[in-house]
Amino acid sequence: MDDRRTVLTGADVLVVGKRVEAVGPSLAVPEGTAEIDATGGIVMPGMIDTHRHMWQTAMRGYGADWTLTQYFVWYYLEHGRHFRPEDVYAGNLLSAIEALDAGVTTTVDWSHGLQTVQHADAAVDALEEVPGRFVLAYGNIQAAPWEWSAAPEFRDFVARRFRGDDMLGFQMAFDVTGDPAFPEKAAFEVARELGATVTTHAGVWGATDDNGIRLMHDHGFMTPGTVYVHAATLDADSYHRIAATGGSVSVSTESEQSCGQGYPPTWALRAHGIPVSLSMDTSVWWSGDLFSAMRATLGADRAREHLEAHAVGETVTHAHLRAEQVVEWATRGGARALGLDGKVGSLEAGRKADVVLIRNDHSPVMFPLLNPYGHVAFQAQRADVHTVVVDGRVVKYDHRLVGVDLVKARRTVEATIEHLRGRLGGEAWERGMNPDIPETRVLDNPYTYTGYRSADTHGG
Repeated sequence: MDDRRTVLTGADVLVVGKRVEAVGPSLAVPEGTAEIDATGGIVMPGMIDTHRHMWQTAMRGYGADWTLTQYFVWYYLEHGRHFRPEDVYAGNLLSAIEALDAGVTTTVDWSHGLQTVQHADAAVDALEEVPGRFVLAYGNIQAAPWEWSAAPEFRDFVARRFRGDDMLGFQMAFDVTGDPAFPEKAAFEVARELGATVTTHAGVWGATDDNGIRLMHDHGFMTPGTVYVHAATLDADSYHRIAATGGSVSVSTESEQSCGQGYPPTWALRAHGIPVSLSMDTSVWWSGDLFSAMRATLGADRAREHLEAHAVGETVTHAHLRAEQVVEWATRGGARALGLDGKVGSLEAGRKADVVLIRNDHSPVMFPLLNPYGHVAFQAQRADVHTVVVDGRVVKYDHRLVGVDLVKARRTVEATIEHLRGRLGGEAWERGMNPDIPETRVLDNPYTYTGYRSADTHGG
């Protein structure tokens, strides 16, 4: 995954300390070096997920049949406030472990369930317990971003927990409703003061739209470090603004095509030259691996291309989105989005040693290995992740996690489920898998901290 997308056959990757020392055939190996046999496998950079609501992972699969509206009802309007700090800890712990198991070495914890600083401390405690690379994107869907970002305890938290270590990064996570008064301006100013980048759900049908993009742009808050999540229902003007200011888009294809944020936008992003990274969104619906993200992204982009051609009587003879591109989005794309390009995302001398070996001698799917990009994007899965190295440390080997206490994680998650089920009651817990729309019918604005309503959807 270097600039030339070099593919080497029969090569070695030498890791010394925390970095890749060399890549190439028949490398000289210092005496005492541990050797991991990658014969018949694929060695690639660790994958990077730029948007995952890790705190929700204790509810894995609970919302399998939800729409985005039902997600808003459960987490934003009704039950999300029942999460205690220990429940955020449980979700983050399980999610962080799950990420490493799937070869995702860097994950952005889009943590918008941080109702108090105690919740935030619990989130970071879990991330620091797992030997992966993480970014905490601090958010709170139950309170206005211009309020929580101004609180002294928030600033104290940032000063206490973040020391510039690239194993734990920091972002601010909040959405822009499009309110002409632009109350989110104050939160952007705090981010600028702290030197933090902002990640925001943009272009989400019924929640955020082009008005938010224009407000950000007109006030000078669209920067190269800004990550726009989904960006699925924006107009050409908004895409031009993102492209012109150097931002990037985190695409969660499985989420967008299932929930209703909008059609996965990679076709539009490619047309406007906007950098792309991939993400899984939340395990309350989907898995925590990027193999499925790559596969879904290729499928959605190509399906649209074929349908548009068929509509005018034409035939697509060459796919424009290639397997090597989505593998790059899952690695270097994430590194660029997070300002880590040159550190992770590729296997080159001097880079941090975040390395994944895909090899499974017990699987008939691992041979023949002809096109490594196609194999990663369409054939491989988490069960084929043999070895994972993060920052030079082996955290998974021979298909088993190293130094991870799954028993503790299970016990912690079970306590959270017991708490939530007890708080809601058995009947409400079962009904929550298909929640009713509340009487207030808050569809075009799930943000309870503002009364602003958009006229773009649902009649205003």
